Amino acid sequence: MKSNSFRSFKTLKNFYVATLVAWLFWILFLDNNNIRVVFSHRMKMKELEVEKSKLLEKISQVKKERNEVFGNPQMVEKWAREKFLMRKPGEEVYVIVDENNQPIESKSEE
Repeated sequence: MKSNSFRSFKTLKNFYVATLVAWLFWILFLDNNNIRVVFSHRMKMKELEVEKSKLLEKISQVKKERNEVFGNPQMVEKWAREKFLMRKPGEEVYVIVDENNQPIESKSEE
C-alpha cells in the first residue's frame, strides 16, 4: 500500500511540475504580453522618460525667457530681432556666422 501511494504522489507531483512548466512557457513566449513585448515596452518607456525630461527642461527655459521678455517693450524688440531676425523698414540685418554656418551669438547662449 505504501508503494502505491508513493507512486501516485510521484505521478501527481510530475503532473504539477509539467503543468507549471507548460504555464511558464505559455506566459513567457506565447502570450500576447510575452517577455519580448514587456522588454520592448520597458525600453520604449525609458526613451520616453528621457524625452520627457528634455522637454520639461525646454519648457522651463521657454517660461524663463517669456518672463524676461514680456513686460519690457525694449526686451520684446530685442527678442524679436535676435530670434526671428525682424527688422524695421529701411534697415538691413547682418548675421555673422562661423565656419559651420551657425550664428555666433547662439553659441554663447547654449
